[in-house]
Amino acid sequence: MSKKALGTLTETMFYVLMSFLKTERCGTEVAEFVVQKTRGRVRLGPGTLYTILGKFEEEGLLKEVAVEGRKRTYQLTDQGRALYQEEVARLRACVADADSEEVQA
Repeated sequence: MSKKALGTLTETMFYVLMSFLKTERCGTEVAEFVVQKTRGRVRLGPGTLYTILGKFEEEGLLKEVAVEGRKRTYQLTDQGRALYQEEVARLRACVADADSEEVQA
């Protein structure tokens, strides 16, 4: 899956991918991670969260690794990690451009 297929990540998509960098998680753990990481600035409702998880699984960014009743646990794939790293590089370039404009102003 190439970056073009998914397009630029939204802020919520970015944080969902980030939540899987160090460990496998289920949906509620992802939502808790995002709230903690953003200090409450970003909150994911169940509809948004499970839509993102489904899309990421479909695109090969996440894979389901366990199912216990309704609880599904996912893991980041190599494709997901690569997309996350591309997005971090894009965001860093944006911030560097903004910083260079502030210095000149």
